[in-house]
Amino acid sequence: MGSGARGPSQRQLRVGEVIRQRLAEFLSRDGLVRDGLEAKILKKASITVTEVRISPDLRQASVYVMPLGGAHLSEIVAKLNEEAPRLKKAALGDLHLKYVPNIKFIADESFDRAAAMDQLLDSRDVTRDLGHGRSGSDSGKN
Repeated sequence: MGSGARGPSQRQLRVGEVIRQRLAEFLSRDGLVRDGLEAKILKKASITVTEVRISPDLRQASVYVMPLGGAHLSEIVAKLNEEAPRLKKAALGDLHLKYVPNIKFIADESFDRAAAMDQLLDSRDVTRDLGHGRSGSDSGKN
């Protein structure tokens, strides 16, 4: 297998988690108010930083976010990306890294995918198919 098939290194995972914690703390209302951030939509939203993925060279960070209830997701992500240089300096400026990664905010759609999967698994067709699968395998054992 090529090197592209491997997952992130331990260093990438550790740096990503530190950045996730720092940004989550800073994006709390107190952090935004203390920094004087002017974006009202960010001050009103409760934003969860669900994951941070770091590039192998540790220079780029993809920050996955979701506001509570998913309200105004695209507006919030756009505003966070607009404010990214300021957030990087305020929340990550004192990290002890050779380079503080540039951050890009991305809407975390894993919640939507999980809900769609749950809905699919609860559908009548899947329930029917699972029921037929069990009775078919049971009858073969007799």
